[in-house]
Amino acid sequence: MITNHSTLPRDVRSLRRIIVDKETSLAERERVIAEKEMQLAERDRQIAVRDAELYAKTLQIEHLKAQLALLRRARFGRSSEKLDREIEQLELMIGEFEEGLAESTARAEQAEPKTTIPAPAKKAHKPTGRKPLPPHLPREQITHLPQGACGCCGGTVLRKIADEVTEVLEYVPSSFKVVEHVRPKMSCRACETIMQAPLPSLPIERGRPGPGLLAHVAVSKYADGLPLYRQSEIYARQDVDIDRSTMADWIGRTAALLSPLTEAIGRHVCAGPVLHADDTTVPVLEPGRGRTRTGRLWTVVRDERPFAGTAPPAAYYRYSPDRRGEHAVALLGSCRGFLHADGYAGFNALFVDDPKTAKPRLAEVACWAHARRKLFDVYEATASPFAKEALERIAELFAIEAGINGCAADQRVAVRRQQAVPLLAELNAFLQRVLSQISGKSKLAQAIRYATSRWTALKRYTTDGRLEMTNNAAERAIRPLALTRKNYLFAGSDSGGIRAAAMYTIIESAKMTGLDPEAYLRDVLARIADHPINRIAALLPWNWTPLA
Repeated sequence: MITNHSTLPRDVRSLRRIIVDKETSLAERERVIAEKEMQLAERDRQIAVRDAELYAKTLQIEHLKAQLALLRRARFGRSSEKLDREIEQLELMIGEFEEGLAESTARAEQAEPKTTIPAPAKKAHKPTGRKPLPPHLPREQITHLPQGACGCCGGTVLRKIADEVTEVLEYVPSSFKVVEHVRPKMSCRACETIMQAPLPSLPIERGRPGPGLLAHVAVSKYADGLPLYRQSEIYARQDVDIDRSTMADWIGRTAALLSPLTEAIGRHVCAGPVLHADDTTVPVLEPGRGRTRTGRLWTVVRDERPFAGTAPPAAYYRYSPDRRGEHAVALLGSCRGFLHADGYAGFNALFVDDPKTAKPRLAEVACWAHARRKLFDVYEATASPFAKEALERIAELFAIEAGINGCAADQRVAVRRQQAVPLLAELNAFLQRVLSQISGKSKLAQAIRYATSRWTALKRYTTDGRLEMTNNAAERAIRPLALTRKNYLFAGSDSGGIRAAAMYTIIESAKMTGLDPEAYLRDVLARIADHPINRIAALLPWNWTPLA
């Protein structure tokens, strides 16, 4: 007998639909649960990998600290300049490792979603607590009163129950102070609801350093060349005990906090039509091998002030473990326009024609300061009259540039075509004539060939008023690195070089804008934690306005 479902009672058909819906809902729920379990398993795996990495780095730090303790004890038994240098190297290397731990932890905390996960039960242990801040430091109280009426019942009559005090160690020029953030707990008279103002955001969550202290530590290290262990000794003279490892943690977290600002400066610089690039060596310690290797710090500078451009000047730095040309391409591959450089072969890949456009990505502009320097070295060594005459001819070209510096681009190119182009033609003829009269193996011939082999790039500055005769803008950006490098001896690791590049980007760009880098960093660090990421441009040095 065939049953016609249309003749079944309505209640039965409804029941069947309910059963089918329940089965579908159950299957969907099981699928969602399976997806969540897979996500949790992947997260547990990532956490396990990160914990293993942190544990390995922690073991390495402890091993280095043990070595340092042995060397310190040995120093009391004998006086040895070599031993003192080994101690300094270990101090620097430990600081770099601790900065790296802090930076990786800060980045992981920023990347992880803010979810509440029940913490596993821990064994009871004796709480260590924090050392109290020195009582001799002056105190400044900032009281944060709850705003408005009671959020529960709307009552306006509040009474204070108690004060909750959060101490923040702040730095002011030449002295320390403790800033106490006082948040009174207020009770509503009508309904007894307790109200309290929220604690202001701090640069380091649950940390003691204020933005001024963080800015001072960073500027002292990267702008003034003071390693962290030396800063620790300086602060100890004021009876303020800040361990080097603590400041290393601050630097690592500060670098992670400022990374959006560093990337924004890099995008601004690389978007410029006229750029200057250079690099310098950075000794980098190789753990376990007892020696250093040579890393590189690259800089790209955008500075349109010489031709009255409106774009703000800035410098962007990047670290690489070696000087292979691929690092230059990675840094400048997206740039278009003109590039002032010193003749390094690694830039050559940027000057070849792009198959898509049949034009070079960047047009090379060679540096007359480098060409002159080689001739000057020959003149200093041999007093050659040919070298002297070449230097005098080049001086005439520099005198023309001094008269048009800061003028508009069209005015600059007009003067160069009228005055510099004839002088360049005469200089080229003179150099070719000298080459035919001297030995091809002489130092003077080598110096002349350095210029003549780059002649097209050397005279390119006369074709566009935006171009410069030299690459001195990049040389100026490299000079602070060379000065501080003499003080801190080397970078402790590749990650330390990356952090140095980021901090130099912010500090040197602030200086080029005419700002005090410490005052700028102090204000930015106080605001960036709560600043919307899509409005990071407001904190760039040239857009920055300090809070009143």
